Amino acid sequence: MKHLTLVFSVLATLATAQPALADQALATSKNCMTCHAVDKKLVGPSYKDVAAKYANQKDAADKLAVKIMKGGSGVWGAIPMPANPQVNEADAKKLSAWILGQK
Repeated sequence: MKHLTLVFSVLATLATAQPALADQALATSKNCMTCHAVDKKLVGPSYKDVAAKYANQKDAADKLAVKIMKGGSGVWGAIPMPANPQVNEADAKKLSAWILGQK
């Protein structure tokens, strides 16, 4: 019985981890991980810091999706975030939801 419980626990963990990995793969494929990391500042802020900053804003996902596509400046310091024309709206929304889910 212990083994069965352990197996279900591992399967549940894997099932919940897959979407996060899939969106990190999307972030990597769109070159986001060149300037950002999940848990540390690189050129831009960490995704955990972004999630914390926008945690209580209802329109955060839409704001971030636009910023992912069009770029921006002044929110996190002097270094601007360039536009990312390789990211379409659907992917930008997936990425922003994933970013906001980082804790």
